[in-house]
Amino acid sequence: MRILVIGSGGREHALCRSLASDPQVTEVHCAPGNPGIAQVATLHPVVPTDPGAVARLAGELGTDLVVIGPEAPLVAGVADAVRKAGIPCFGPSAEAARIEGSKAFAKDVMAAAGVPTARSHTCETPEEAAEALDAFGTPYVVKDDGLAAGKGVVVTDDREEALRHAAACGRVVIEEFLDGPEVSLFALCDGSTAVPLLPAQDHKRAYDGDKGPNTGGMGAYTPLTWAPADLTERVMAETVLPTVTELAGRGTPYTGVLFVGLALTKDGPKVIEFNARFGDPETQVVLDRLATPLAGLLLACANGTLDQFGPLTWRGGAAVTVVVAAENYPAEPVKGDVIEGLSEVSGDAYVLHAGTAADGERVVSTGGRVLSVVGTGADVAAAREAAYEAVGRVRMRGSHHRTDIAAQGL
Repeated sequence: MRILVIGSGGREHALCRSLASDPQVTEVHCAPGNPGIAQVATLHPVVPTDPGAVARLAGELGTDLVVIGPEAPLVAGVADAVRKAGIPCFGPSAEAARIEGSKAFAKDVMAAAGVPTARSHTCETPEEAAEALDAFGTPYVVKDDGLAAGKGVVVTDDREEALRHAAACGRVVIEEFLDGPEVSLFALCDGSTAVPLLPAQDHKRAYDGDKGPNTGGMGAYTPLTWAPADLTERVMAETVLPTVTELAGRGTPYTGVLFVGLALTKDGPKVIEFNARFGDPETQVVLDRLATPLAGLLLACANGTLDQFGPLTWRGGAAVTVVVAAENYPAEPVKGDVIEGLSEVSGDAYVLHAGTAADGERVVSTGGRVLSVVGTGADVAAAREAAYEAVGRVRMRGSHHRTDIAAQGL
């Protein structure tokens, strides 16, 4: 199989790494990619949100499958263009990707499907926002209705801060706060059938102890030995399959990964949000544990034959990833700093590139989340130790990372 992956972050590096190790795969291509991805795939300088350019590249390469990583190309209709060109594509249509592209649309789908989630109001004026905040009380939860790269949500006890965020976003969804630990579950879908991957836990806040602003994710781990034994089965029955059925009934079958962000409340798991793509950095640890070859699995989703695919298999042990972020992330991250020590990471750890670029023989930072350092081991404690030992070998001026990733999982 010849596969083209769209994107340039840590999630795409994880995807390319898994696909490159699949015996069915003869070539992995990535557009636009990064220096880490270049070690396992051929890079192409294509704008990932340009549907026509992506479809043309896929055709020129004789691609057997296109895998779209980030949300922006999905919302832009890249999957539609690829399918129109007659090429199998893993990723939902622009219409189906509204499940992430519009929080209001997602809430409407959940209501129609009977999915357990927070009560909410969609607000377009300051007056509507103020009324909704008062209706739900603290902590206030205000979500930008559109795409915000994981940083469009404010959870605060400060009413003025909540109102400022609502005013800055324009159209927002304000909802009741869901109390309980958060869990991410990915379900691979082919339009009518879905299969779950391992649950993982992300760490959204920038600093230790879940302090500071929301980020795109500062680290993740799996498995969640503390989670209810029936969590995956229950979420598939109560959330994923009803949502897939509802979208199919609307004439927008969902093909790709449905990312379910959950809060484990005292009343059971409830949906915080849906995303239309693999989560970052959860993908880095979930794919590390997946023993089933990835290419055939994604192709079965693209071709609508997932019901004929055998049960998934998983490696034992655990995986933990720690994100190394640039100075001043998530505000205005400093770019252009040289990254050293990458070749010193080995053994039970490896580095996935996220916001990096080549500068001659050097690798430099180009984004907020620069690297995902993955550690593996017999259990979460061992994987965590391996990850942090490797983080200590990587050097970048001004960088920061959380020191408590997976600590609560112990």
